[in-house]
Amino acid sequence: MARARYKSLVDRFAADIRSGQLTPGTRLPTHRQLALREKMSLVTASRVYAELEAMGLVSGETGRGTFVREISLSADLGIIQQSVAADMLDLNFNYPSLPSQTELLRNALRQLASSGDLEALLRYQPHGGRPHERACVSRYLSNHRLNIAAKNVLLVNGAQHGLAITVMGLLKPGDVVAADALTYPGFKILAEIYGLELVSIPAKDHGPDLDELERLCQRRRIRAIYCMPTLHNPLGWVMKAGQRNRLVELAQKHHLLIIEDAVYAYLAESPPLPLAMLAPETTVYISGFSKNVAPGMRVGAVAAPEKWIPSLERAIRATAWNTPAVMTAIICEWIEDGTVARLEEEKREDARLRQSAARELLAGLDYISHPSSYFIWLPLADEVRADQVVMALQEKLVSVSTAEPFATSKHVPHAIRLALGSLDLPTLRKALATVRHVIKLQTDL
Repeated sequence: MARARYKSLVDRFAADIRSGQLTPGTRLPTHRQLALREKMSLVTASRVYAELEAMGLVSGETGRGTFVREISLSADLGIIQQSVAADMLDLNFNYPSLPSQTELLRNALRQLASSGDLEALLRYQPHGGRPHERACVSRYLSNHRLNIAAKNVLLVNGAQHGLAITVMGLLKPGDVVAADALTYPGFKILAEIYGLELVSIPAKDHGPDLDELERLCQRRRIRAIYCMPTLHNPLGWVMKAGQRNRLVELAQKHHLLIIEDAVYAYLAESPPLPLAMLAPETTVYISGFSKNVAPGMRVGAVAAPEKWIPSLERAIRATAWNTPAVMTAIICEWIEDGTVARLEEEKREDARLRQSAARELLAGLDYISHPSSYFIWLPLADEVRADQVVMALQEKLVSVSTAEPFATSKHVPHAIRLALGSLDLPTLRKALATVRHVIKLQTDL
């Protein structure tokens, strides 16, 4: 009978939320108040809210209470790319492109069509890529301060595929992986699908809190750490040399596999050495050509110790067999003729211009960014709720992401991430002005 009462209370709350009688942002009674009002135990009251939270209807926030969520928003809020209205201004995804890139591709296809090697591109490729192309990417990585032999470089279908084969080839379901409290959503999805347990490392001084990482290693049997030491997404930090050395020491002391995501590293000028140079025997370094060249060029690179290459190649075989031969040929040609280096320099300058526009248009808002990154992390004031900001912006045809897709901790901060790389500069300025206007209105309310 008690269970029937508890279930009917859940259903009553759910109906009120879905009908709009309980509006988004409404603070619900505390667990104790609900227990007294409904004449039930505190444990049962807590179970009511837990079930509503599991249904995606409320969110419990430590120190603040339990609030009705904005259920008209996608539950993913940025994890999965969705089609949006043609006039929606996209500050959710980054696909930075320069006006010259279309003509570059047209010319590259013409050149490839007249090459003598075209027939070879129709056949299956070696799982890790053709030797001369692995050597080409090895030379490219050396320009980014990672000196590694071609035999230790594998070509993959973009950086996300690189992360996937690393998880499949080197980790097992149930393994515990440390990751930043705010991290790349694509890795969170991989961890969920593959049955990894993510433990959260808080942020501290432009990098992960390494003291907390050590405490985690002492309490738990952690198998790996996933990190972005150079141009962290979404916080934009570049870890200092001393922080990197300390992280490597901890990894070696506790036998951690380091997964180094360097997909945005090209945007940072003169960063410290990659972790893969400091700990080559324990680090898998993952990069790609989606951000520095174009998302449609599904080519990535995984650099790893020789002992792990066979396992990673098996994972490539199981997932995609080999990298797209035509795209790889074009990327390698662009590496050799300097096109990739030129695009990276132009995009660094493009990102700086966009950050400059953001500083002007978001003046007075306390946000976190790197001066040459394509994203901004914007924490909201205590009284402002992220889901309501996102909904208000959607009504004004601006798409942004909340912190939810990025959070690995139970506590999800009220913040939004702004991706700056998908709109032309005048349109970006318009979108940022709208963001500032909406946040000010929500703060005033």
